[in-house]
Amino acid sequence: MRGSHTLVIRSHARSRRVQRGLTLIELMVSITITLIVVAALIALFLNVSNAQREMAKINQQIESGRVSMFVLENEIAHAGFWENYMPQFDDLTLTTIPANVPTGAPPDPCLAYTPANWTPGYMRSLLDVAVQVYDAVPAGCAAVLKNKKANTDVLVVRHAETCLPSPTCGVDTPGALYFQSSTCGTQKPSDFDLSTAGFATMLARNCTTPSPKRKFVSDIYYVRDYADTVGDGIPTLARSRFDLSGGALGQQPPVALIEGIEGFRVELGLDTLSSTGAAVDYTKATSWADASNRSTPTDRGDGSPDGAFVHCSAAAPCTADQLINAVAVKIYVLARSIEQTPSHTDSRSYTLGGATLGPFNDHYKRHAFSSSVRLNNVAGRRDTP
Repeated sequence: MRGSHTLVIRSHARSRRVQRGLTLIELMVSITITLIVVAALIALFLNVSNAQREMAKINQQIESGRVSMFVLENEIAHAGFWENYMPQFDDLTLTTIPANVPTGAPPDPCLAYTPANWTPGYMRSLLDVAVQVYDAVPAGCAAVLKNKKANTDVLVVRHAETCLPSPTCGVDTPGALYFQSSTCGTQKPSDFDLSTAGFATMLARNCTTPSPKRKFVSDIYYVRDYADTVGDGIPTLARSRFDLSGGALGQQPPVALIEGIEGFRVELGLDTLSSTGAAVDYTKATSWADASNRSTPTDRGDGSPDGAFVHCSAAAPCTADQLINAVAVKIYVLARSIEQTPSHTDSRSYTLGGATLGPFNDHYKRHAFSSSVRLNNVAGRRDTP
C-alpha cells in the first residue's frame, strides 16, 4: 500500500512539472517578437496604401490632362464648320474684290442677343472668325466668365452643330438659334441664314425645298479658380455655351468640365502668306501665278501657318484680320493633382508655349500637356491642287 501511495505522489509531481506555464522572460520575448512582426506588417500596409493613394492621384491628374486635351482638340477641329457657307475672302472662284472682310476689332463673343445687336454684319463676323483668344475675360463676358484663374487664357470656338436636330443630337427647339446654308447652285456660297424661325430662305440642291438647319454653337473655355464651391481651391476647366434658357438666348453660366486644370494657354498659327511667298491681300481680286489654270493664287493663303505662332493678349490683342487667317491652334494645359502630397515639393518650372509657370514650391504634383490642331474647315478652303 505504501509503495502504491508513493507512486501516485511521484506521478502527480511529474504532471505538475509537465504542465507548468511560461516564465516571465519567455513571455516578454514572445510579446516582443509579436510586436516586431505586427509593426512590420503595419509599416508594409501603410507603404502599400500610400503608394496606391499616390498612384491614384497621379492617374487622376494625368487622366484630367488627357481628357481636357481631347475635349479641346475635338472642339477646335470643328471650328469654322458652316456646311456650305464660305466667306468671300476664301472663295477662290470669286473674280471680284471680296466683300465683308472683317477688319479691326473682332466680334464681341458675349454680345446680348437682340435684333439691334445681332445685325447681319455682326452675324457674318461670327461665322468668319472661327476662334478667338484672350488672356483676360473680354469686357462683354465679365458677367458670365467669373472667377477666372490668373495667367490663363480664354478660348472661343464657333461652328454649326455637326449633326442635324434629332433625339440623339438635340431635338429641334423652338426659339433656339440655328444656322442654314444653301446647296442650291443659283445661290451664292456666301449666303446664310442665322435665326430662330423661318428657315425658308436657304434652299437645298433642288433649289426648291429648304436646306437642313443646324444648331449654332459658340463655346467659351476658361479655367476658373474653383470646382463646385467658390473658394474650394480646385482649379477647373469650365465651358460657357450659347443656348436658350428661360426663353432668352445668350452665353449660359459656365459648367465645370474637368477638375485639376491649373494652366491653359492658346497660340494661333496664322496663314498670312501665299505659296509663292506674297502677302495675303483681300483688297483686290485674287491674283494667279498662271491665269489659265488658276492652281496657285499669289495673294491668298495656302492653308499653312506662317512664322511663329502668336498669342493674343491685352497688350497685343489679335485683330479680326488676323483671326480670319488662323489655320492652326496650339493648346497647352497644366494639370494639377487635387490633393497635396506632403513628402513632395514642386520646384519645377513648366513651359507653356511662350509662357513659364512655376516654380510653385507647394506639395501638389503637376504635368504639362500640349498639342497642335489644324483648323480643317478654314485651312481646307485654301488648299489648291
